[in-house]
Amino acid sequence: MQKFDVLTGVAAPLNIVNIDTDMIIPKQFLKTIKRTGLGKSLFFEMRYTQDGKELPDFVLNKPAYRKAEVLVAGDNFGCGSSREHAPWALLDFGIRCVISTSFADIFYNNCFKNGILPIVVSPDDLKKLMDDAERGSNATLTIDLPKQEIRGPDGGVVKFNIDAHRKHCLLNGLDDIGLTLEKVSSIDAYEKKAAASHSWL
Repeated sequence: MQKFDVLTGVAAPLNIVNIDTDMIIPKQFLKTIKRTGLGKSLFFEMRYTQDGKELPDFVLNKPAYRKAEVLVAGDNFGCGSSREHAPWALLDFGIRCVISTSFADIFYNNCFKNGILPIVVSPDDLKKLMDDAERGSNATLTIDLPKQEIRGPDGGVVKFNIDAHRKHCLLNGLDDIGLTLEKVSSIDAYEKKAAASHSWL
């Protein structure tokens, strides 16, 4: 998993509440178990017409936001079904951080397991960040995970909280497999001890 330390990138405003996982990546794209190739289908029904043409008014189709790495979204982001393809699609598009006032629990947990930082902020702070994100090509935010702060283009700072264990995992690029591999020496020692104690078998 890619490490997350300090990210400076364009922030796209998606001021819509209750964005569910089917809106993030519709069900017809869930047949794959690969984590790549889903970015082109991110927000498919909002980004494209029925015949596959881009809708120019959708934020990620606008020139200033095509390479956005941060998404500033409305309340209750990631609700609906538990599909892990949702964070896969965001990450494959290039989104490394999503900011909202609230997230659905399963989506929130899946973000951390895939190297995406979901940040919960107050409604007042979200309004400020949404205003920053609406500046087009000047909508650059710096997400500083070690300091737990978001810095805006005008020097404004928003602090955020994060669980210490999840912070450790993101800073070190550790998913569930990576966490297990950190214990590999202890696992090896246990297996040797267990084998020796059952040598009579």
